[in-house]
Amino acid sequence: MTTSLNVTTHSFTDCQALASALAERVADRLRAGLLERDFALLAVSGGRTPVRFFELLSQAVLDWSRVQVTLVDERWVDEGDPRSNARLVRAHLLQHNAAAAQFVPLYTGAATPEEGQAEAGRRIHALPLPFEAVVLGMGQDGHTASFFPGGDQLAAALDPNQPSGVLPMRAPAAGEPRITLTLPTLLQARHLFLHIEGEAKREVLAQARLGLGEAAHYPVRAVLVRSPVPVAVYWCP
Repeated sequence: MTTSLNVTTHSFTDCQALASALAERVADRLRAGLLERDFALLAVSGGRTPVRFFELLSQAVLDWSRVQVTLVDERWVDEGDPRSNARLVRAHLLQHNAAAAQFVPLYTGAATPEEGQAEAGRRIHALPLPFEAVVLGMGQDGHTASFFPGGDQLAAALDPNQPSGVLPMRAPAAGEPRITLTLPTLLQARHLFLHIEGEAKREVLAQARLGLGEAAHYPVRAVLVRSPVPVAVYWCP
């Protein structure tokens, strides 16, 4: 294990070992949270990377009926769309024991994320924050959540004084319009995890941690620098 900034790195030889360890750790945090509060909150990311983790976490033994699950960010598409993060979560996480959890989606059915922002914000505001755990991913461009380089609302989303819990985001690399939890919302987490796989992403993260040159502006660096709790990085080749 190595430590830099407010970061701890846990490396694994393969993706299955990583997924197993991360699922065990997140389940432990949820159990601990349920000993202290009526509900435990979990925010997760979409994409292909977390599928193994979701499937293992779904089988964890804990009182899922008192767990609320939401998304770090969402593509502004209906749940019938294959690229929907909500669809991914329902198919791979909200199964087995975790089928008893309450899911709070960000997509509202409005025509645009701008039109849906108020309702999505109300949903997040209604959650009994803080999150027990937030599990982030990261792209090779240094984005995390929907904090994309060149995003039209990137500065607002990363503003530590941003009052909105969610913001729409449009960026060339984002594909569809999106909606994302803002950085201050994400940092209301008792435990913050960053799940990445592959040598290329490890190098991107290393550059973000150093913060030299272009890497000083990688959105993920804002998380590493500003998080009040250690960011636990789970990585495999």
